[in-house]
Amino acid sequence: MVELARIPLAGGGAVLVECAGPEDDGPVKAGRLGDRVRDVSTTLQDLLQPVTDTAQILLDQLSRARPAELEVEFGVALSAQAGAIITQTALNSNIKVKMRWRRDGLDEQVREEQAEQDTPDCP
Repeated sequence: MVELARIPLAGGGAVLVECAGPEDDGPVKAGRLGDRVRDVSTTLQDLLQPVTDTAQILLDQLSRARPAELEVEFGVALSAQAGAIITQTALNSNIKVKMRWRRDGLDEQVREEQAEQDTPDCP
């Protein structure tokens, strides 16, 4: 059953988030939308802080390999009971990492070749 959580924002206001509720195989009682909304006392910013910390740790640690490009992908699910959860993104993977390196001077060589092509021939 789907449940809604009202999560307050640090600057005021709140956001409604659809969350997976407890499994219920029995009949579902009809009711008003307000009856299905659960108020969460923690702000969205506080719920996401562990995810932000995790992303920073990943960036700090993976950057030590000195890639030219670094991409980290993970999903985040919000739960009224558990807060923010890093979820699977693809094929049993919670965190997907892509790193790319370039040979030294390759970018400079490409720029020089492009500059030579852009230079008009003088008579």
